[in-house]
Amino acid sequence: MRTRRGICYPRDDACIDESVAKRRDFDRDFDRCNMGCRKRQRFSPVVAGKSDMFDVLPDDLVISILSKLSSSASCPSDFINVLIVCKRLHSFALQPLVLSKASPKLFAVKAEKWSESAHRFLKSCADAGNVEACYTLGMIRFYCLQNRGSGASFMAKAAISSHAPALYSLAVIQFNGSGGSKNDKDLRAGVALCARAAFLGHVDALRELGHCLQDGYGVRQNITEGRRFLVQANARELVAGLSSASVSNIGTRSWLTWTPHPIPHPNNRHPTVPGCPLLSDFGCNVPAPVAHPANQFLTEWFGSRDGFPGPGLRLCSHVGCGRPETRKHEFRRCSVCGAVNYCSRACQALDWKLRHKAECSPVERWLDEEDVGGEGMEEAIAES
Repeated sequence: MRTRRGICYPRDDACIDESVAKRRDFDRDFDRCNMGCRKRQRFSPVVAGKSDMFDVLPDDLVISILSKLSSSASCPSDFINVLIVCKRLHSFALQPLVLSKASPKLFAVKAEKWSESAHRFLKSCADAGNVEACYTLGMIRFYCLQNRGSGASFMAKAAISSHAPALYSLAVIQFNGSGGSKNDKDLRAGVALCARAAFLGHVDALRELGHCLQDGYGVRQNITEGRRFLVQANARELVAGLSSASVSNIGTRSWLTWTPHPIPHPNNRHPTVPGCPLLSDFGCNVPAPVAHPANQFLTEWFGSRDGFPGPGLRLCSHVGCGRPETRKHEFRRCSVCGAVNYCSRACQALDWKLRHKAECSPVERWLDEEDVGGEGMEEAIAES
């Protein structure tokens, strides 16, 4: 059909197709506009009238705050909760500057929760230069994972930085020849490491050095000088007990006299201990010192294995130590009862006043069948 001018009228289907196409173009443009608006609302720094100021904080300020947090953390969860907030905090929290200042409580992981990720985190802290992480990882690798060379290397790295517990642990290894044979003992090296740790004020090292001087063990005998070191160790232990009086539930009056009744023990695994004087030679009823996180880990690790580190091997009988033997008959036994054994004279002195004095009973003869001949003839400790 044509108009008067001879132009054909458009068909009905063509009009419908054109209107549908226009409608589709309009809907597509409208959707694009809405999607753009939604994206801008999602990623805009202004959300619901509030500004996200975290993104504009300088990186060095955030790292400084995280360093302060890691150095004051009271448990691992305080730091882990920061890692899961966002990617920016996660990346900054794993910076070497932050990890190098982490506190020992940040590494206080339970033995039952030990995993490969915890091992990697501890390794990252050690690589960042954290001496506490070096010592803790060294103890775990040397005694628990039985990687003697790597564990000793990490402890030596901490000892080079004048870390007193690492120096004392290396001294114990030298005294016992841990990780080797009985012929690998180096008493002079043990005394030298112990003297360095004692100079830094380590109480167990002071006590060990005092007993070595009194007995002439690895050094020329000097009873007067040994006695002086023991007095100094007791004085430092008493100061540590007084400084923790606000945390302990024990009154200071009970420190002045001996009492046969049990007193609370800060370790939950041992709720009560005899009320005998804890100080090794002259002291009072001071609560047992809190063990280092590395020693707590060792105690829990081997405690979950029924206290047997291996066939024929024994643990140190001092509850706050946790060190195991690395070969048979490595530790010395009590010469009176033969029922307990210790990795060092310091552990023997502490456990004697803490627990064993009330339990030790003399016997006429104690000698295991396996102790006959060779390396089985072990040294004994006199409880005096």
